[in-house]
Amino acid sequence: MRLRVLGGCGAWPEAGQACSGYLVEQDGFRLLVDVGYATVPRLLEWLDADQVDAVFVSHGHPDHCADLNPLLRARALRDDPPAPLPVYAPPGALDAVLALDRPGMLADAYTLHEITLGGRLDIGPFLAQTFPLPHWVPNAGVRLTAGGRVLAYTGDTGPSPELPNLAREADLLVAEATYVDEVPEDSRRYLSSARQMGRLAAAAGVGHLLLTHLWPGTDPAAAHAAAGDGYDGETDVATAGLVLDLP
Repeated sequence: MRLRVLGGCGAWPEAGQACSGYLVEQDGFRLLVDVGYATVPRLLEWLDADQVDAVFVSHGHPDHCADLNPLLRARALRDDPPAPLPVYAPPGALDAVLALDRPGMLADAYTLHEITLGGRLDIGPFLAQTFPLPHWVPNAGVRLTAGGRVLAYTGDTGPSPELPNLAREADLLVAEATYVDEVPEDSRRYLSSARQMGRLAAAAGVGHLLLTHLWPGTDPAAAHAAAGDGYDGETDVATAGLVLDLP
């Protein structure tokens, strides 16, 4: 299993970067997990839009789904449109982004599968187990299993008893870490810190921790250090172009 980071900025993309977007590959199948602002230009550096096999969106905030629109346009408006793209998301999460174009314009470009949070589904070679995690809107954490490897992704989340189950002995945990240490009081139910995610990774026996969704302007070294206070495993910070192979 291979993960390629298209972007890892929270809220809006910093110069030269992009928001949440991760290309996960297994046995030639290409799954795009989240497709936030500025991720499609990054994606198109590596493959054509019609080479994406499926999309999973954790929740409906635009820094996680806005670039679904240009991805679908790149497929629908070509001379030889590919088969509809399977898109998986919580109910209603994509209503806004799918309404950006005139009615029907992109209807043949995708097939929408509204998932049951807490359920399981097959996406190509991946067994996907979803977890309802707390955010301002419904958010699906996802645990992807294939080829004997496990990749876990939080989406955006605050503290939850579901997190240890999501992360348990994952080979790679892609963890939202908007803040380095203290999460502001008005966001503590819905967002996390690098320090919290380091502790989670240690308690869950995670093999490799990838911190993502850092607030623009955050020092990546500070986030890395905060996570390392509780976790002594391998840690990276998500930046566009980073490629990780799960051993």
